[in-house]
Amino acid sequence: MSEILLETQDLALAYGGFRAVDGVNLSVKAGTIHSVIGPNGAGKTSLFHCLTGGRKPSEGSIFFNGADITHRPAHARVGIGMARSFQVTSLFQNLSVRENLRLAAQGCDGDKALAFWRPVGAGKAHIATAERVMERLGLAAKANTAAGDLSHGQQRVLEVGMALCGEPKLLLLDEPTSGMGIDDIPIMTHLIAELGKDHTVMLIEHNMGIVMTISDTITVMSRGQILVEGKPDAVRADERVRAAYLGEAAV
Repeated sequence: MSEILLETQDLALAYGGFRAVDGVNLSVKAGTIHSVIGPNGAGKTSLFHCLTGGRKPSEGSIFFNGADITHRPAHARVGIGMARSFQVTSLFQNLSVRENLRLAAQGCDGDKALAFWRPVGAGKAHIATAERVMERLGLAAKANTAAGDLSHGQQRVLEVGMALCGEPKLLLLDEPTSGMGIDDIPIMTHLIAELGKDHTVMLIEHNMGIVMTISDTITVMSRGQILVEGKPDAVRADERVRAAYLGEAAV
């Protein structure tokens, strides 16, 4: 694996005359936690959509592990080691924690996941993956609990777990603490920091306490472009960032 796991070159996404992403050149190093921040409308989620195949870029290129993936569909990107969570929690609410994770693991089989006729033992690997992820997330005690009965914080953790079931090289998290109560945020912060030991993590996050604590690199976006990029201390000290995004509370 090269040092740079994910790279974009002059990436753009236009809707008519509006450029949601405007000439972004981004490099995400393998084995790091890379955060993307900026106000609403800065282009963060549009950038994520391009990276994960949800939107087709208008211009530019995307490279993952050295391969050009600009025109690969979303499911093909999952197959090469990219996984994402969404800002709005997306779970099978009536299924148990174990079943949500098992289905996520099964979904990584591609077309084979929908095969009717399979050996009796074919699902053992998926169940083993679900059990392993539950233990890592601290959800083993909730294995048989319906996802809809979990607290919001636990649902967010479970969604991250579903992304982990594919054993991704790159984990993209869109607002992982969105809607969380104050007691749940430290749990998610610790989880992301731990995941960063085994995975490359890229996240969009508004909570500056989390971003400044766990990030190796921070990219600040404004109007579809990169305004500032660097280590947390450098970003914190940048006057443009302090004025536009962090405010005096970050001093």
